[in-house]
Amino acid sequence: MNEAHARIDALLHPACEGEAVSPPASPADGDAWLVGSGATSEWTGEDGKLASWQAGAWLFTAPNDGMQLFDRSTGQILLYAGDWQRPVAPLAPNGGTNVDSEARAAISDLIAALVAGGILAAS
Repeated sequence: MNEAHARIDALLHPACEGEAVSPPASPADGDAWLVGSGATSEWTGEDGKLASWQAGAWLFTAPNDGMQLFDRSTGQILLYAGDWQRPVAPLAPNGGTNVDSEARAAISDLIAALVAGGILAAS
């Protein structure tokens, strides 16, 4: 295996099957996973890295700020900015006596989610 080619393959269009703390039992060549916090087994100590199965071995790549990763399991694009940022949908307003304050809170939550997802710049 040429490690440089394997890394290029994994990082040119980065996508992962999902996030996990332990390796899957039967990965296919080229499969990649985001290593979750508290990783075990062959992934111990590789938290937050991209684990790619290449030629029968795991190749770990540490992310850099600005890296984007498509998570196939959720359909989300993750952004690395010191840590992986996964956008979270804000709660929808649901009644209340003062609609204006609920609307403002919902808009604030939406803006925060867009910032966390790297869609809007932090002010």
